[in-house]
Amino acid sequence: MPDASSSRFKIFASTAPGLESIAAGELKTLGIRGRQEIGGVGFGAGLQQLYEANLWLRTASRVVVRLGSFHASTFYELERRAKKLPWAEFLPVSGAVRVRVTCRKSKLYHSDAVAERVLSAIVGSASRVVEGSTAGTDDEEADASEILDAADYESRSARKSGQLFVVRIVHDQCEVSADSSGELLHRRGYRQEIAKAPLRETIAAAMVLASGWEGSEPLLDPMCGSGTIPIEAAMIARRIAPGLRRKFQFMNWPAFDSERWSEILESAQAAVTDFRGEIIGADRDAGAVQSAARNAGRAGVSENVRFSSEAVSGSIAAIDDSVKESGWILTNPPYGVRVGESDELRNLYAKLGSALKSKSGWRLGVLTSDSALVRQTRLSLRPRFSTSNGGIPVAFFASEKLPKAPSRTPEHRGRRECWS
Repeated sequence: MPDASSSRFKIFASTAPGLESIAAGELKTLGIRGRQEIGGVGFGAGLQQLYEANLWLRTASRVVVRLGSFHASTFYELERRAKKLPWAEFLPVSGAVRVRVTCRKSKLYHSDAVAERVLSAIVGSASRVVEGSTAGTDDEEADASEILDAADYESRSARKSGQLFVVRIVHDQCEVSADSSGELLHRRGYRQEIAKAPLRETIAAAMVLASGWEGSEPLLDPMCGSGTIPIEAAMIARRIAPGLRRKFQFMNWPAFDSERWSEILESAQAAVTDFRGEIIGADRDAGAVQSAARNAGRAGVSENVRFSSEAVSGSIAAIDDSVKESGWILTNPPYGVRVGESDELRNLYAKLGSALKSKSGWRLGVLTSDSALVRQTRLSLRPRFSTSNGGIPVAFFASEKLPKAPSRTPEHRGRRECWS
């Protein structure tokens, strides 16, 4: 690998479809100007930014380094050009190598055959015996969520760990990337217990970021399940880097700069702040609430989130008793895919709307698979992003940002007193 202090890489932060703009905003806060593409954000950066992107991005699935792009319409052409790529710079001292291939609208359409040729090029460049395997060579599955990673494909398949290389051939143009993340970035390490229909951490973080919620306002999730939304909100409020408690694949690369990484971690630890705001998670499933509390403990935010076992109606009714003039309900209600649930869901959304109409400063954000349900709230909600959760197309709708109250001069205050 080139000298770490001067090297620049072509990097791609992959996301679930629809989260590209949010990830681009996150990169901007890191001082990185990215270019939105389908399924992620591309940018040029050095090792420092590569490490920081893995550590700090809340809505990305993976961060990969693009090794090269070339035309390949024959296996001979693929093999000849693949041998020229700097494979050894990204091979760990030990461990297996995996190759994931996607072929679309190309003369080379057999993904397994492509993977065999690429593995041969990798083995030929290595100074040690390399154990190789193919991973995710199904075209449709590999393209299901951002081109690089299908929804929890590896956890379902129980694939071996190791260095992953991603190969895409579209219109005979081959692009090869090296994964720098290892496990998918949504696996922060805290959610070891899940409830029914769990919400991926990256989507929960996207909901919080897209809503515009500020830590000074209370936040309630009346259907919190295993607590993902409240926990992600607390981590954002406290500026806890989502990757602070996990390992990354780049730590196994030959030129891994451990000293630089230690400095980045120390900086991230120093950035963690106190939080005095109010974040509440409620669920009628007492077991889910207990799991959520334990997950919050593993995330380091147990003192920042209050969980309770309560029905939706009870937790929403608590808003009326709140002394706070403004706040947020952010939640991921059931999607109503089973027969007989539609009427219940319409009533649920109507209750959410009714509860907030009496509290003009409170706003609502919901992730739903049916935009018609949003109309049941009779609130002005607009779509912020559309994506997929558990293979179901969903959209996040949220209240408009409240206008700032105009400053009242003594003259205005006098007029109000006369009117009253």
